Amino acid sequence: SSPQIPLSDPRNGVQSCMPFFRSAPSCGAGVPPHRHREQLNAITSFVDASMVYGSSPSLASALRNHSSPLGSMALNSQHHDGELAYMPFLPRLQAHLDPCGPRNATSPGASNRSVDRENTTSCFHADSRANEHLGLIALHTLFLREHNRLVRELQLLNPHWSPDTLYQEARKIIGAVHQILTWEHYLPRVLGESVASRLMPPYQGYDPDVDPSIANVFATAAFRFAHVTVQPVVNRLGPRYAFNSEYPPLALHHSLFASWRVVQEGIDPVLRGLLLSPAKLQTPGQMMVEELTERLFQAQGGMPLDLGALNLQRGRDHGLPYSSWRRFCGLSVPNTTSDLAEILGNFTLAHTFKLLYGTPHNIDVWVGAISEPAVPDGRVGPLLSCLLARQFRAQRDGDR
Repeated sequence: SSPQIPLSDPRNGVQSCMPFFRSAPSCGAGVPPHRHREQLNAITSFVDASMVYGSSPSLASALRNHSSPLGSMALNSQHHDGELAYMPFLPRLQAHLDPCGPRNATSPGASNRSVDRENTTSCFHADSRANEHLGLIALHTLFLREHNRLVRELQLLNPHWSPDTLYQEARKIIGAVHQILTWEHYLPRVLGESVASRLMPPYQGYDPDVDPSIANVFATAAFRFAHVTVQPVVNRLGPRYAFNSEYPPLALHHSLFASWRVVQEGIDPVLRGLLLSPAKLQTPGQMMVEELTERLFQAQGGMPLDLGALNLQRGRDHGLPYSSWRRFCGLSVPNTTSDLAEILGNFTLAHTFKLLYGTPHNIDVWVGAISEPAVPDGRVGPLLSCLLARQFRAQRDGDR
């Protein structure tokens, strides 16, 4: 079921299709005619900083420093950022899973500082997504350092606490920080204040009748809207947020699985760049940057992937049509090109969909959802507002 590569694509001639692996089905799902195929979600659905601590007891344990009397997280034993810590590298037993391996020494944007690259190019040991992008590595590193700062402070206040109590209490605080960032600082800007107040009413406390698990459409399509907000360049800045020739702007595909850059340059240049760089504004003429559609993971060698194509194929793998989710959210369902043009506020785009899909009922939920014009003060259209708000409200209210 891999996406076929068209003749006009520069990848053509290398392979006839792009590699794609179907999501694992849940046990017993999809047996006709009684059940629909349903897919598994392998990570915790809660907003609980699981990206720092892992989503399983085994990974959580592997990421801890069990010899520490403070309940600390494990740190990198080979490298540090001045007096500050890095995440540990992947265990040698998992080296075959490591896409952060040694690169060409003349990789763009590399600083002149001499580092033994053979010893510094392992992926960091953390949640599975931590190494995908320099920004993620920087944020994960920041949370790791904050956990270890908190356990030291908590131990001073509570010298009688055991290492495990210190670990759990610091983890609870980090999870709370993650929740505050998500609900108070992130969602109102994505949904728009008016939509957020309507679809996300003030918290009334835990509701045991609310299911907090992740909806298939959220993980597969709705939350992937953020892929169209990614800039093609990663800006890095020196002290005082000034341009620094040692940290030049970096093409996005050179920032993927690039743990060596953090070891060599620290997380500060990346964090400064993130703070000063707005998200990309999605428009009908520029849904997703070519760094993601033409050069995804190109720096790792092999065929460059196309994130847009993979998102569409994932929605088809999971069986998620646009019109069904419009209906689910109580929104109008387009039956004709003019209906679609009215929803999208763009006849040219609606006509393009007509040529590609034949009927609005064939449109994939991801591409239909990102094509809707944004609601007032928000960054997503009506369908995404509904799906995101429903999910985050359930995660909030159903979290005991």
